[in-house]
Amino acid sequence: MTIERKTDYGNISVSEDAIAALAGSLITECYGVVGMASKQILRDGWCELLKKDNYAKGVVVHKSEAGLEIDLYIIVSFGVKISEVVQEAQKKVKYMLEKSLSQELVAVNVFVQGVQVTE
Repeated sequence: MTIERKTDYGNISVSEDAIAALAGSLITECYGVVGMASKQILRDGWCELLKKDNYAKGVVVHKSEAGLEIDLYIIVSFGVKISEVVQEAQKKVKYMLEKSLSQELVAVNVFVQGVQVTE
């Protein structure tokens, strides 16, 4: 699935992996977010903290008639108010992706996969 756009100079195609990488890098910059988590929880409830190269494993992009819907799987820092961190992350990701892609986002769903103590 790609986003296609035609301009006077030619065609523009943005791949799902590019959208996922952009969303992953945006959300990891948010206060209280330790990093991206894999969307599949490993056995015994453990989740894997993803490196910068694997952000696409923690992001799911759905395209519908209304627009794009993005699911983000994150790990938050211990001691922060999770609801505030998630709400601010949603606002930032939605604003930056709409600005970058010139496409409306229907929803930015954030799933907290774990809490990590940072030193």
